[in-house]
Amino acid sequence: MEGSTSYLGALDLDERVVVAIGDGDAVELMAEAARAAGARVAGRVSLAEGPRRLSMQARLHVVALDLPAGEADAATMAVLDAAAAAAHRHDALVVAAFPPEAIDVVAAALDGVRAELLCNPTPIDRLTAFALAAPPSQTLHDAARESDQRRLRQLNDEVARIAETLARLARSEPGTATLMTQVADKAPAFRAMPDDGEPAVDPADIRAAIRARRMRDQFFAGDLFADPAWDMLLDLFAAHLEHVRVSVSSLCIAASVPATTALRWITTMREAGLFERHDDPFDRRRAYVGLSETAVMGMRRYCAAIRRAGLSIP
Repeated sequence: MEGSTSYLGALDLDERVVVAIGDGDAVELMAEAARAAGARVAGRVSLAEGPRRLSMQARLHVVALDLPAGEADAATMAVLDAAAAAAHRHDALVVAAFPPEAIDVVAAALDGVRAELLCNPTPIDRLTAFALAAPPSQTLHDAARESDQRRLRQLNDEVARIAETLARLARSEPGTATLMTQVADKAPAFRAMPDDGEPAVDPADIRAAIRARRMRDQFFAGDLFADPAWDMLLDLFAAHLEHVRVSVSSLCIAASVPATTALRWITTMREAGLFERHDDPFDRRRAYVGLSETAVMGMRRYCAAIRRAGLSIP
């Protein structure tokens, strides 16, 4: 396969060095995707050999991991730690494919490094991850790549819109405050006033909105109304009000989209300053996600504005 033209057509990419790590036939899928994206696979080694190979690698752009099913064992944790260290050392990307039960472990281990997290990935998911590893100056002349670029731009635009709306509400800009004071409070359903002066929101109202959104899936195809950013915001806001911690895997379920898509949204929402990561002090293999102070304040004031307008949370 190396040096040949891939089935997706010629790619105008500078060569990137990839080390593929995993056991069994699945790791070859990672190597194949890397080659198809124009990269050079410098090595393909087992999980047990992975840490040593990464420590010896002189030039590296991408670490490709294919992790086995089941609970993370010592070998899995060792290769994740080695991949994170190599990513820091070489400013490399980690592309990790893993089963659903490993979401929390992988997300915690690879936090703080550039990573594409692929949960039960399709061949297109794998190829996209390697294609996106190209520097911005590189161009991929391929319809699938252009579609992915559009989708990611839309994702970033949507997160930016939500972040700006919540930030504006949190700041109580004059225009927003004036609008709120002009609307009658037709359906008050709040608890005690918090310190910021806004009426507290009943978490039951947020949970009811989440249930109503999920009921749509009984009557329409779920992907028609996919809105993972808002679904995750609602879930984390309800958890914040209930003083409950939310794991990465639980948040992926709340997003109601494929786990790989949800993980990309979580990364984007963190970069937008809406989500924060919290380590589990008792288990390094687990991390939790929560709302930032700006997001909490924005959600509170958004809910207050909705109530003043006599509306329900959509």
